[in-house]
Amino acid sequence: MKVTDRLRFWFGPATQGDVEAPVIHKHDDFEHASEEDLGHFVVESDDEGRHYGVRKEGT
Repeated sequence: MKVTDRLRFWFGPATQGDVEAPVIHKHDDFEHASEEDLGHFVVESDDEGRHYGVRKEGT
């Protein structure tokens, strides 16, 4: 039995909503806190095309 089969047995199948549906932003406290936390980072890419977050200077 594969690991994914074991996980499916314990947690059930993965539920996927409508992939064509737009993302709904709730604008709740959690979303505002996440935006504030992520605002201290910029996304950079290296020569091989990998992306990573770097903390902005002065934050």
